[in-house]
Amino acid sequence: MKLFNKFKKRPVLQEREQPLSEFERHLESAKALGLFDLDYYQAHCGEFVSEQEAFADYLEKSCFSNVNPSANFDTEAYMRSNLDVYHEGGSPLLHYIYHGRADGRRRFNAIQRWQPKTSLVANETKTWQEQSIAICLHIYYPDFIQKFAQCLAKFPSQIDVFVTCATAEIKDDAHAAFAEIDTVDNVFTAVVPNRGRNFGPFLVEFSQQLLEYDLMCHMHSKKSLYSGREQTQWFDYLNQYLFKDTHVMSCLLRLFDEHQDLGMYYPTSFWMMPGWVNHWTVNRRFAQTMSNDWDISIKDDFVSYPVGGMFWARPSAIKQLLERNYSYDDFPQEPLPNDGSELHALERMIGLLVEKNEYQQFFYHPPSAKFTVDKSYRFINYYKPPAQFLNELKNFDIVSFDVFDTVLCRQYLAPDYAKYKVGEYLVELEIVTSPAAFIVIRNRAEAELRIRNQHVGDVSIIDVYQHLSTMLDCDPEQTAEWMAMEFDFDMSMIEAKTQIVSLIHQLSDLGRQIWFISDTYYTKNQMLELLRHVGISIDYRLFISSDLQKRKDNGQMWLHIQGLVGDLDSSFIHVGDNVHSDAQLCGDYGLTNMHILHPKDKWLAAGLPFNPLCENSIIKYDVNKWGGLMSRFGRYPFFGN
Repeated sequence: MKLFNKFKKRPVLQEREQPLSEFERHLESAKALGLFDLDYYQAHCGEFVSEQEAFADYLEKSCFSNVNPSANFDTEAYMRSNLDVYHEGGSPLLHYIYHGRADGRRRFNAIQRWQPKTSLVANETKTWQEQSIAICLHIYYPDFIQKFAQCLAKFPSQIDVFVTCATAEIKDDAHAAFAEIDTVDNVFTAVVPNRGRNFGPFLVEFSQQLLEYDLMCHMHSKKSLYSGREQTQWFDYLNQYLFKDTHVMSCLLRLFDEHQDLGMYYPTSFWMMPGWVNHWTVNRRFAQTMSNDWDISIKDDFVSYPVGGMFWARPSAIKQLLERNYSYDDFPQEPLPNDGSELHALERMIGLLVEKNEYQQFFYHPPSAKFTVDKSYRFINYYKPPAQFLNELKNFDIVSFDVFDTVLCRQYLAPDYAKYKVGEYLVELEIVTSPAAFIVIRNRAEAELRIRNQHVGDVSIIDVYQHLSTMLDCDPEQTAEWMAMEFDFDMSMIEAKTQIVSLIHQLSDLGRQIWFISDTYYTKNQMLELLRHVGISIDYRLFISSDLQKRKDNGQMWLHIQGLVGDLDSSFIHVGDNVHSDAQLCGDYGLTNMHILHPKDKWLAAGLPFNPLCENSIIKYDVNKWGGLMSRFGRYPFFGN
């Protein structure tokens, strides 16, 4: 009987818990390692019904957004340090748990890079769902029809939809899909040419109709094709916080309804874009007509604007843009450059137009789950503690650095101050009337040589002072003395950016090749002397424009470097402070780069007082008063040191 009873109990063993599902295994692994914390995630990303729902939310969003699962894992730092993980498009946390730990990849605790100084709370209003809303969609890729349809179906109020389409087939499919959605009242469609990118079509086809609405949202199908696979993270990020997330949508509609001075909304710039994405770069000259027409003065180098061209706005806040009658001839023809066109300028001008009309822009910051009007988010990507700085650079075989304002800096920051001091000496000799007058003559000599050479190659300081002897009718030996004096004055004011010099030596100790690449009129021997002066004591390669007759700022140096890197079959990254020559042009040649803040930019980014040196003052009093302060403050080129 006892044996029978034992036998009867055996089926009970079959009723134990089933094996964990893959999702449950992921959650248990993350919790066991202390990498997912429900309380932490809810405090930063909102309330969830269950731990499982919160974890699923993180796994989805972490593929494209910089939200963190706990205080013990920084999503952004892991992605930036492991670009292969980012390009694969999967969850960084799962990669770390199942692969990164075993590979020895570094994990960072959650880093607070930026917090809004102010926040907007979306209060309940009786009329937030009564606002008239136009959703403008530009669809070039047909697979986006379904993506947009899913968002429209979940939208928390009734809407009209305006669709511009690349083909008649897309037009028919979009109209059929959107017209069936309960939240959609009316659908307007148009087939458009490939002209004007995402702005031209909605302005040509629908601009004046949009003035009849309280609010409009502009979205477009966006894909990035590189790294061997389709990259959708940028679109997924914008779509999530502009159109898909029903909580964010409900909040922004409440905020627009309650605060009539809010004129434009978009999320803070995509976190994996380079820091300089909020810079004017080369687009100021393309904005001149709009600047004149709208009476808008462009002052700052960095600007708040909807990067990617997707946004919410009150049509009344951009009425000057919408009131005009457009034709497709008003927009540049394809192909367009990656940057530098009227459309890139318009993208940057639209936020300034909102402010011109006495409205405010407001933003959503996903890591803090806050809405804010704080525009200092523009500098979020310039938060980089030294350990993270090193960790990102050591992933490359060759690390190159710009020299001036990157590895070394001038005590008083002003590049022309050494010339000013030469000018003081020449005033005593009664050769020039003032130090400022000498700077003008000295710089004109350099400019004339460049024009004579048709801006091909570069000039050296030797060439400049030889030409100066002719301009001033002086003995060449005398001007050679002035040349030596300029260099000696400059070197006496040159100081090391000590943390950068230390980082360079650490990289060298790790076996990385170090290169220095500079546009300069100084000779190769002078540059070697300057680098010794600031403590560079490792093997390195030096590439300077006066020696190679190739400049970074016209791309010829980068073409040369591209060939060298290709021959070496090595990974490469360049670090420098000039947005155009060190970052944008470098990237145009397929070379990875990291932009750092010039001391002036860091000063302004920190909200410190505007001063004359921000406009390249050469007044001695201003240089002495402000130069040392700004130079010391900008010695480390990021925040977080």
